Amino acid sequence: MNTTINISRRNLLAAAASIAAVAPLAACGGETSTEAAGSAAASETLVVGASPSPHAEILNDFAAPLLEEQGITLEVKEYTDYIMPNKDTETGDIDCNYFQHINYLNNYNAENGTDLVNAGAIHFEPMAVFAGKSSDLAAIADGATISIPNDPTNEGRALKLLEEQGLITLSADAGLEATPNDITENPHNLQFSEQEAAALPRTIQDVDFAVINGNYAIDADLALEDAVAQESADSEIIRDEYANVICTTPDLEDDARIKALVDVLMTDDFKAYLDETFGGAVQAAF
Repeated sequence: MNTTINISRRNLLAAAASIAAVAPLAACGGETSTEAAGSAAASETLVVGASPSPHAEILNDFAAPLLEEQGITLEVKEYTDYIMPNKDTETGDIDCNYFQHINYLNNYNAENGTDLVNAGAIHFEPMAVFAGKSSDLAAIADGATISIPNDPTNEGRALKLLEEQGLITLSADAGLEATPNDITENPHNLQFSEQEAAALPRTIQDVDFAVINGNYAIDADLALEDAVAQESADSEIIRDEYANVICTTPDLEDDARIKALVDVLMTDDFKAYLDETFGGAVQAAF
């Protein structure tokens, strides 16, 4: 887990001013200068949990320098799973997180009885089908195996993408959380290997095709232009359900530090950064 901490000159000056202001109180049993300095520094630090790519990369490379100019130190804690960032946000171990899409957040809250909130929709990553042992999706072999994510929201998303390619048909009431049990037509008798999303790039050579989340594809150096199929960036459901968000607790939804983070990630400069850095693999959601 990597942690990036940038300490601004403004923070240092603010801490020094706090020490000077409370020194006369220390002798009278008030807060010590060390405690005051620590409080001042903490109040200007924002701790964000993020997936390594593209989220942590975006935070460290783009957001941190801009927040530093505002006197906010951005501390990024990297996570490689989809569970702990929300747990640590709920407990207050981190202030907010940046790794999940809207549909996943809604599902997490429903399943765990939590009330985490969306503080801003930032970007989306098209899900794509990548070749494994086979390369021609249009001529897929009978009985071919396709690996898909096993978490409810991303599994349904993957199956929807396969349905768009004409490979399967899902029941009309399957919804966004479809599973292989919702398949009503499977003319090629396709087999599905349900795996943890993070494992899909590592096992791609064991299957004919794999439907991989954008962030894990980026981590594995899988280029979107090399995919055999991908979601349409123009799809309203993609933007409305699968935009990646800054997530926090209701108590911090209006926190000035989090608002500052959302603001710097919703600019034309950010759109230009995404295009230059990730191309079509990461696109602004605003």
